[in-house]
Amino acid sequence: MRMGEAVLAYGGGRLDRAGALRTDPTRIGALLADPATTVLPLWRDRCLVDSDGPVRLTGDRASLVRAAAGETVFLGLDGEAAVFAVDLSALPERSAVEMAGAARAVDVRTLVGRLDTDDAAVQAYARGLLHWHRQQRYCGTCGAPAVAGGGGHVRTCTGGECGRLLFPRIEPAIIVLVEAPGPPGRCLLARHAGASEDAWSTLAGFVEVGESLEDAVRREMTEEAGVTVTDVTYQGSQAWPFPAGLMLGFRATALSEEVRVDGEELLAARWFTRAELRERVASGRTLGRVDAIDHHLLHGWLAEG
Repeated sequence: MRMGEAVLAYGGGRLDRAGALRTDPTRIGALLADPATTVLPLWRDRCLVDSDGPVRLTGDRASLVRAAAGETVFLGLDGEAAVFAVDLSALPERSAVEMAGAARAVDVRTLVGRLDTDDAAVQAYARGLLHWHRQQRYCGTCGAPAVAGGGGHVRTCTGGECGRLLFPRIEPAIIVLVEAPGPPGRCLLARHAGASEDAWSTLAGFVEVGESLEDAVRREMTEEAGVTVTDVTYQGSQAWPFPAGLMLGFRATALSEEVRVDGEELLAARWFTRAELRERVASGRTLGRVDAIDHHLLHGWLAEG
């Protein structure tokens, strides 16, 4: 079952990213001065929250945190109102929290189930963009400082003979539900290095230079679990800006039931029936992270049998 247009955590959202406005500094400046503009403060990849969730600042307090921010980025329009994110990472944590009128700084992933889809999406978007700015202070070609522009969506090398444009990078990764070649219906789950004894999850890996997504699926399944797969089928994708990922979900069918883990990334792998997975769910154990695409891949597979 393909996920089709299902919106997974950290994707979708109601913002109009309004890309055409990014190259208009006059318009960006006017939006920043508008008292209706919303500012989302973050501190070292964490959103600042109060008892109601992530704080959304307007007016004088928004102006105060913008003046103290290391970076200000334009996220888009929420209806007629602009939304910006600011990075307070240069401040001590307590100072950033107090300045924003918040209670604490938390990872947005800890708020899953308490935030609606739109709020989770915009917080993840802000997190990923501000993280990139902190990691891209200098040009990777000539080493000169790089300055932000385009509403925070590009940095430009200041080297006189370089001037390279630097854009936010995305790191694509595939995540795969592998099915057994014959009945009964089974899927392959693995225990990763560092995971608890009873933590089993789908297989995943980063896409390498010069390979298609399907190539990456086949290579990773062979390298990590010794499994040759066919019928590689795309299922859906998920924004995963932690810090810069894009998760691409697939299904594939193994040519044999033989499994041979690499002993480094994977410590064990085995086939699970639907009955076994339902038993795990009934006992209160989750199938994958509840906010991640593997959770949807596994529950979609369960629903078919």
